[in-house]
Amino acid sequence: MMRNRLIESRLTPNAISLTGFALNLAAAALIVGRLFFLAGIAFIVGSIMDTLDGRYSRMSGKGTPFGAFLDSTLDRLEEGIVLIAVGAYFASRHNQVAAAATVAAVLGSLMVSYTRARAEALGVECKVGLATRPVRVVILSIGLIFAKGAGLAHFELLAPAVYVLAGLTVLTTLQRIFHVRRQLKVLAQQPV
Repeated sequence: MMRNRLIESRLTPNAISLTGFALNLAAAALIVGRLFFLAGIAFIVGSIMDTLDGRYSRMSGKGTPFGAFLDSTLDRLEEGIVLIAVGAYFASRHNQVAAAATVAAVLGSLMVSYTRARAEALGVECKVGLATRPVRVVILSIGLIFAKGAGLAHFELLAPAVYVLAGLTVLTTLQRIFHVRRQLKVLAQQPV
């Protein structure tokens, strides 16, 4: 009954996507303000909204091609904006290694998404690899919630989370490159 009311409401998948974007902007602002626990919560809720918009689109039949484009574009922006705030935090603390790892994590996250999109444009399904978006969200969420000064513990997991993100996104990009290469070879050998 609640599901039917939701579907019949004026709520659109784009509104859910934009709400997730706003929450991730808030997470970035909270990181700048060194309010890491709250930033982690905003990032988690915003990322959940990013998961719900696609499901709601399919469930309600309100999805559009532009909505799908907007959703995936905002997903990349959100991750990048939050990581830029994390990188700025490390730069302000003169932690050059963590700042550089954050840049690598941003590039790696974009490459994970790009390799999938490019592979699918070539007709190859490419969901392989360790650092899928949900995995990246979990890693960064843990880093934010357990950042130094977040108040949950006396240890700091933000820098280690960024190092793990950077490493896993590079590894996943390589996994996808090799996967697509293998799949394209298989497709080339199939009779027409």
